[in-house]
Amino acid sequence: MGNTIVKAQIEDVRYFLAKSIAEFEEFLNENTLSNLLEKKPGNQEYYKLLLANIRKLLVYCDECLDSCKVILHTDAFPKAAAEKTLYRIYHQCIEEFFSPKNDAWFEDSRSAYTGKNSIKLRQEAPENITKLLAGLEGEFQRVREELQYYETDYRTKMIQSN
Repeated sequence: MGNTIVKAQIEDVRYFLAKSIAEFEEFLNENTLSNLLEKKPGNQEYYKLLLANIRKLLVYCDECLDSCKVILHTDAFPKAAAEKTLYRIYHQCIEEFFSPKNDAWFEDSRSAYTGKNSIKLRQEAPENITKLLAGLEGEFQRVREELQYYETDYRTKMIQSN
């Protein structure tokens, strides 16, 4: 891919990450474990898991946003570094959003046919968590589709270099 396309993708992803970070931060600043339990009594350990996943996503998005900023402020655009960053964003942010490692929620692939949100919580949870994930899902899906190319391209390059 040409430098201008990769640079445009880095700029788009930078905006997406900044917006996502703002939403994660707002949620985390307004909600605590005890606050969630007051809103909807439920499994405290599961609520801890949900909050931990949201914090992890916030950290991943923040780290990747910093990488995007560094790349965009470099005099000569580092295409290889930008592609590697987009690959990392795909895995750390996008894939973690749709399928967190600790399975606090999962992606229902059948929902694409129904027009409903694909993120399904494993257990009952307060509505504000559901709203947060549903509100972010569309943009995460859009960026996922944009960055899927780097998933296969980067792996192909790694295999060929061995």
